[in-house]
Amino acid sequence: MSAVLYVHNDAASVGAFLATVLKVLEEHFEHAEIICVNDYSQDNSVEIIRELGRQARSTTVTVLNMSYFHGVETAMNAGMDLAIGDFVLEFDACVPDFAAPVILSVYHKSLEGYDIVSASPDRRQRLTSSIFYRVFNRFTDFSYRLETERFRVLSRRVINRISSMNKSVPYRKAVYANCGLKTANIRYEAADVQTPKEDRAERKYRTDLAVNSMILFTELGYRFAVTMTVLMMAVAVLVALYSAVVYLFSTPVAGWTTTIFFMSFAFFGLFGILTIIIKYLQILVDLVFRRKKYSFESIEKM
Repeated sequence: MSAVLYVHNDAASVGAFLATVLKVLEEHFEHAEIICVNDYSQDNSVEIIRELGRQARSTTVTVLNMSYFHGVETAMNAGMDLAIGDFVLEFDACVPDFAAPVILSVYHKSLEGYDIVSASPDRRQRLTSSIFYRVFNRFTDFSYRLETERFRVLSRRVINRISSMNKSVPYRKAVYANCGLKTANIRYEAADVQTPKEDRAERKYRTDLAVNSMILFTELGYRFAVTMTVLMMAVAVLVALYSAVVYLFSTPVAGWTTTIFFMSFAFFGLFGILTIIIKYLQILVDLVFRRKKYSFESIEKM
């Protein structure tokens, strides 16, 4: 079992969080490792991790220090590249609002045949998160609905498939939901703990990540662009009809009708070309970030 933990200025919570994970792994797994991805923390998070790491008996604790702030997705990808376990626990944040048995519940659920099992708190999501996931799920064809998750366990089969699908993973949860393997979610009663505050760099990163994920993994941007293109093409046609009516039933300024006709034709053609370009861009996005020749959940031999 490997555990990958994202750390960014989490000195207030990383000690209790890491102690919980370390206790579970040492009590229930003969071979285990914890990879703490230090995403350029400016506090004493690393010192706390080192102190707890020296207390570990059978579990290897590793600190991966990023050269500068990368954000949770890239940093966790770096940690996943180092993980060697048959199963990998992913902790996206040091929020110890779950009891230790929840980790085992997620792992035992994966042994029932699920390649991805996530754990979600039973509390209400933040308004921004709720809006994001509602829009995201509305404009994707994923069978698995995304929501706020505290952590998840992945089988090695998931990691191998993701590596074959994508050279880079801009948003792991979307790629996991799109990989075609069996997924499950466990909800737990969340303890009342204070969520660490995000600094300016992390807030900006998460905002950019939300926008990029909407563009890359949903049909929202494509549908909006096509709708606006069709609308503007319709406006160009109406303007051309209007100029024809004015020419037939009025006395426009010389050259006005010709100019309006030309502009309407030009804009109609321009937006027609934009429609084709948008479609090509959508195809490229599908090939680069959502590409997969085929997807299967399991194989049965009789």
